[in-house]
Amino acid sequence: MAPANQPLYAKDEKVLCFHHELLYEAKVMEPVLENPDDKKSPWKYKVHYKGWKNTWDDLVPADRLRKDTEENRELAQNLRWDLKEQTRLQNAKKSQTASVGKKRGGMTGGSDFSSARGSEERHSSVQAMGPRGIKRGRDFDIEREENTHVTPRILLPLPPHLKSLLVDDWESITKNLQLVPLPSPHPVNSILSEYLAQEMPKRRAGSADADVLEEVVHGLREYFDKCLGRLLLYRFEREQFAEVRNTWEPNNRDDGVGTADDTNNTNDNKTPKGPGDVYGAEHLTRLFVSMPELIAQTNMDSQAVGRLKEELSKLTSWLAKHSNDYFTAEYENTTQEYQDKARGV
Repeated sequence: MAPANQPLYAKDEKVLCFHHELLYEAKVMEPVLENPDDKKSPWKYKVHYKGWKNTWDDLVPADRLRKDTEENRELAQNLRWDLKEQTRLQNAKKSQTASVGKKRGGMTGGSDFSSARGSEERHSSVQAMGPRGIKRGRDFDIEREENTHVTPRILLPLPPHLKSLLVDDWESITKNLQLVPLPSPHPVNSILSEYLAQEMPKRRAGSADADVLEEVVHGLREYFDKCLGRLLLYRFEREQFAEVRNTWEPNNRDDGVGTADDTNNTNDNKTPKGPGDVYGAEHLTRLFVSMPELIAQTNMDSQAVGRLKEELSKLTSWLAKHSNDYFTAEYENTTQEYQDKARGV
C-alpha cells in the first residue's frame, strides 16, 4: 500500500501552473512539505516558469498546478482566448461609452442564443436564482450597491463545435419548427455521471480537486433542474415542456422547477425525477451559455469564479469531443396541431 502523503508532482516534472488567471508551462524544481516537522502537512512545489527569469520562480500549492496533458493544454489555450476576448469587449465598451457620452446603453452580457429565448424570461429567472431572493425598495438598492462588485462577469469559451451545434439547434427549432426528441436517450444526469466517472480517476482521492469536481457536477444538476423551465427553452418548445413535465411532476406545478435532490445519479427504474432525466445535451449546452449571467448573480469571489470557469471549460471540451454520443442526430417534425398550440392559435 502506497504511503498516504506523497507529492502529486515529482521533481523535474513538466507541469502547467496558474499565474493569476492563465496557465503557463513550468517545471517542478522540488516538492516541499509546508511544515517539515509534520509529515502529514500539505505539499508545496517550487516551480520555474518556462522562458521566465529565475526571479519569477515560485512556491505554489498543488491546486495551482495541472498535469501537462493535451486536455490541460487545450484548457490553457481557452483561458488565453477568454482573456483576449474579455479585453476586446472591455475596450469596445470603453469606446462605445466614449462615443455616446453620458447616455447609458443596454447590458452586453449573455449571447445571441440565450437572447433568442426571450429576454423577459431570462431577466426574471436570473433574479429568481439570487442567493437571498428578491428584495424590495431601498433595502435591495443598498445591497445591490454593496455587492455588485463582488462577482466578476466571466466569459465561458465554448468549443467551436458546440457553437456550431447550438446554431443548428436554433435553426431546427425556430426555423424548421422541429423539436428535440424526448425523453433523451442520454439525459443530462447520465451525461454528467459519465463525465464524473471519466474525470474523477484523474484526481487524487480526497483532494481538493476531487471535491471541487463533485461540487461542480452536483451544482450543474441543480442549476439545470431549476433553470430549464425558466431560462433554457425556446417559446416553440414550451408546449412540449408542458407535456413532458407531467412525467416528473404529477401535480403539474406552475413554476417549471424540478427536484434536484434526487438527481445525483441516473434512475435505475427509468422513472424521471426531474428535467435532468428527460432533457439531454442540447439543453445542457444552452445552460453553459447562460452560466456567466447566472454566476454574476452569486456572491462568489474571483478565485472561486476562476476555478469554476476552469472546470466548466474542461467539461465543455469533453462534451464537444463526445458530441456524437450525446447529441441527437435528427430532430422530430411537429404536427400542425402542435404548431398552432405553440403559437397560441
